[in-house]
Amino acid sequence: MNLFKSKRFKLLVAAALLAVSSLASARTIEMDVNGLVCAFCAQGIEKSLKAFPATEAVFVSLEHRIVAVHLKDGSDIDDDALRKAITDAGYTVVAIRRTDESLDAIRQRVKAHD
Repeated sequence: MNLFKSKRFKLLVAAALLAVSSLASARTIEMDVNGLVCAFCAQGIEKSLKAFPATEAVFVSLEHRIVAVHLKDGSDIDDDALRKAITDAGYTVVAIRRTDESLDAIRQRVKAHD
């Protein structure tokens, strides 16, 4: 019985570690943002997100209301901090997704929908 519990515990720990490592490996945070209407909006958001030490690059699509942040290796930005930065700039965050997709891939995807 202890052996069963031990194997089960190890399996649960391994599953938890895999889940955490997959979140930690996400290099890009993509957000749907309402209220983006002009290039000044994009510049403001880009400037506020580049202020985070973990930010490597930012992509903003006004037409598709997408803001994407590419993270530096081993870095992360908390969802609440992102939401606050964008809300403080006057916009509304609708959704936040973490992905391994590069900014170039996101640009291509957005361009394909134009």
